[in-house]
Amino acid sequence: MTEANSLTTGLRALLGQAIARAGGWLPFDRFMALALYAPGLGYYANGSWKFGRMPASGSDFVTAPEMTPLFGRALAVQIADAMAATGTDEVWEFGAGSGALASQLLAVLGDKVRRYTIVDLSGSLRARQRELLAPFGERVTWVDQLPDTIRGVVVGNEVLDAMPVKLLVRTSGEWHERGVAADDGVFTWLDRPTELRPPMEIEGEHDYLTEIHPQSEAFVRTLADRLTQGAAFFLDYGFPEREYYHPQRHMGTLMCHRGHVSDPDPLRDVGLKDITAHVNFSGVAYAAQEAGLPTLGYTTQARFLMNCGIVPMLAEASLAERIAGQRLIAEHEMGELFKVIGFYRGNFWDAVGFGEGDRTHTL
Repeated sequence: MTEANSLTTGLRALLGQAIARAGGWLPFDRFMALALYAPGLGYYANGSWKFGRMPASGSDFVTAPEMTPLFGRALAVQIADAMAATGTDEVWEFGAGSGALASQLLAVLGDKVRRYTIVDLSGSLRARQRELLAPFGERVTWVDQLPDTIRGVVVGNEVLDAMPVKLLVRTSGEWHERGVAADDGVFTWLDRPTELRPPMEIEGEHDYLTEIHPQSEAFVRTLADRLTQGAAFFLDYGFPEREYYHPQRHMGTLMCHRGHVSDPDPLRDVGLKDITAHVNFSGVAYAAQEAGLPTLGYTTQARFLMNCGIVPMLAEASLAERIAGQRLIAEHEMGELFKVIGFYRGNFWDAVGFGEGDRTHTL
């Protein structure tokens, strides 16, 4: 039996047991949590290669830091600005992936960062990060859960999209929660009536599938409770609420990634591929604000990186780096779909990344 077959067999057995214990129906957010994070078996908890530019590397997808170090160089401008404005000297990164972003930020920020703490649940990814970040010595530390207090600048690139979501489906005018059942070892969808609703009414009477995000919203509430001084920046793909729950977006945003190919079926090849959903940035902002963490700014990735000086960086870069860097800001690539949202604890300041093109009013 190959390692991949062993992984998916073990995870399928674990999921089958969870479904049986739950009475034959498991809410999708619980299924997604196990598929991604079950110790030793879930996608982010096993040793498979995940991050890379090309499928030939054995990777499943590429994130901005793997595409070009210009991403980290530009983001470092905002982090330095935030450390100066908040009087802090620590950086906290959630879900550091391959460690590429941490390496880029530490190289640029230098002695401005007294300590760089990575919060990551994946043992295999932590091992890869330790190897890459060894040159930075004891300044880099790892934790697998939040401490009681955080003082510093928090960053998360493509973290919120990997947090489990609940699925809601409107069929013939009635709302149901979509969960997972098992039929002779095969995972199948099963819908149950629910009192849950999307955060806004969906116009029309047509059938409609969408997601709600209690876990990401709970995460920012917890962060708000723990962050005593500093700021937080999250970069991810998603929309404000009015776009997220547009009547025409009737198939939801749930998507899987394997070998740089996307598919919409999270019930197949569990443990061997990523499962994601777009971020509802309005919901994240509301949750943070309700917990006492105000919004610093919200804009597209393209505008944010340009505000942080990526255009002159591109002008000085090699041709290959310019091509990769253009993908970060091109409207038809990552520039418009990806957004950046910032929060602050302390006194407000005009953050450099939101200097032009702030869209906070659209949340």
